[in-house]
Amino acid sequence: MKDIEKICICGGGSLGLVCAGFFLSKGIEVNLLTDHPSDWEQEISVIDLEGRKYGGLLNKISSSPQAVISDSDLVLLTVPGFLIKKKLLEIKPFLNHQSIIGSIVSSTGFFFEAHEVLGKEFTLFGFQRVPFIARTREYGKIGDLLGYKPCIYVAIENCDTPEKLRIQIERLFSTKVNRLNSYFEASLTNSNPILHTGRLYILWKDYTEKGYKTCPKFYADWDDKSSECIIKMDEEFQKLLKKLGIKAGSIPTLLNYYESTDAKSLTKKIQSIPAFKSIPAPMKKIQDEWHPDFQSRYFTEDFPFGLHFIYKLCKVNNISSPTINKIYEWGIKKLER
Repeated sequence: MKDIEKICICGGGSLGLVCAGFFLSKGIEVNLLTDHPSDWEQEISVIDLEGRKYGGLLNKISSSPQAVISDSDLVLLTVPGFLIKKKLLEIKPFLNHQSIIGSIVSSTGFFFEAHEVLGKEFTLFGFQRVPFIARTREYGKIGDLLGYKPCIYVAIENCDTPEKLRIQIERLFSTKVNRLNSYFEASLTNSNPILHTGRLYILWKDYTEKGYKTCPKFYADWDDKSSECIIKMDEEFQKLLKKLGIKAGSIPTLLNYYESTDAKSLTKKIQSIPAFKSIPAPMKKIQDEWHPDFQSRYFTEDFPFGLHFIYKLCKVNNISSPTINKIYEWGIKKLER
């Protein structure tokens, strides 16, 4: 496997922008596939919480896969779940047999969709959790890198030299990378699909069209009820992992991941994470009232393309999951409205 020198990023959201800026600072040639090429600057910049700056000049910016895919060593998807299959179908004709296709988020169906669209023809990789906490400051121009991970876990498939690819990914992200044993370990996560959906349910299960006076912080205002809810969901999730034969501990419980012992300590931990503190709950202001934004990515991504796979696999494998079922069905009803 040759060194990865040219990357095409598919998707112009926060993670796409931050990854592009980070890679450019390493001297990597970066192409961008986006539906809005005219909204992008050739020169982009990314700033982290310590004031460190990354960025450079993008090589090509286009809405045409043909223009940016064929000469790329690696194609990295940073799109929401509902676009994964569409993007894979768009780029497939322009991939070569040495192409490596990855996804910055695997919990929204990347491996399931890639198996269907691409089969075993191409090397695939996907992260268990996103490597960066990213936000857009100015679309197509400036991004904020709000947090790094001390270690990231990746699933690799259809690769003759997976260890070489792991080292390449480690170099790209300047972060320790560990390989997972199965794509299930990346696809099924208790991160956003459980963390987000459980919190949303506690926030707005009693919402009846009457607005709120304020918009709470999603994490900084976290409460014990939210912790209790996601702990119950996670217990059901862990039963599914055991049934699927996934190695114990490969997807740590939420309590272990956040170095907590119970709901109260979990609440305190989540409230204290610096990178999370400024993030508001997904709401929109209508006149003088705040209302839940049921079209935010917290809903459109984490229910139908995150929790959906966990919910479905629990059903197929006869796993008792009353809390997951209740919250998934509540969220889907909100989306249908």
